[in-house]
Amino acid sequence: MRIVSLLPSATESLFALGLGGDLVARTHECDFPPEAAPLPVVTRSTHDLDGRASGSIEDAVALAAREGRSLYEVDTDAILRLDPDLVVAQDICDVCAIPADQVADALAGVRILRQHPHSLADVLGDIEDLASACGVDARPLLSSLRRRIEAASEQASGVPRVRGVFLEWLDPPYPAGHWTPDLLALAGIDDPLARPGVPSRALSWDEVAAAKPELLVVAPCGFDRARAKREAAALSGSIDATGARQVVVLDGSAYFNRPGPRLVDSLELLVAHRSGERQVDTGVRGDA
Repeated sequence: MRIVSLLPSATESLFALGLGGDLVARTHECDFPPEAAPLPVVTRSTHDLDGRASGSIEDAVALAAREGRSLYEVDTDAILRLDPDLVVAQDICDVCAIPADQVADALAGVRILRQHPHSLADVLGDIEDLASACGVDARPLLSSLRRRIEAASEQASGVPRVRGVFLEWLDPPYPAGHWTPDLLALAGIDDPLARPGVPSRALSWDEVAAAKPELLVVAPCGFDRARAKREAAALSGSIDATGARQVVVLDGSAYFNRPGPRLVDSLELLVAHRSGERQVDTGVRGDA
């Protein structure tokens, strides 16, 4: 097959399914696995958000939404020249990745597989749907992922559960939404602000403090760990005011934000921190 991926998590899933050789193009955000790098890029961002603080990014994204402007530009002519059998896109978030509706008309006649997960079970189901669309068997990969989920959950059950809050954005703070609450529950983290199966929403720092978290997990959407640490350091006053005894800053871009196979890595990472197997210098306080 000839496959174009307009979704970073789908790119990861395709490689995990052994279909990396069938990919003929990717987005500018498809940075994993490294083997995807040589593929032609058929998208670009319409906004320069590199280096901007999360509050500034929030304002830019909100303005674009009010004005009906997309955050992405897609070279649909280039996609058509590649003559793909399948284009993979998504219907879950207009900010995090290219929405399928943005390209549907221009790619009329090309098969588009729309991924739309809202839970961890949905993510596994989307991997199965992707494999089916490509004519391969997803069972070996899914069996491996489910075994790892079960093992991580069992490991987490060996330590007391903790009251925590997971933030997927910082200015303003956004709590865990969609599939992340499933990961938290499996890892033994009880998050009163989590929104299972639905999008996140903006909160105030007073609301975060009112949740009385013992543990605060920070993994801003689209930020690697170094950038997340800088952002957390800039907002250390608000973070300290939550009263959390432990603050952990993680790589949201690589793990929690993408609904693909690495969500299982994300669960294992949470459990490793909870079990004391991994210590992190948060860049905010040295108590992680």
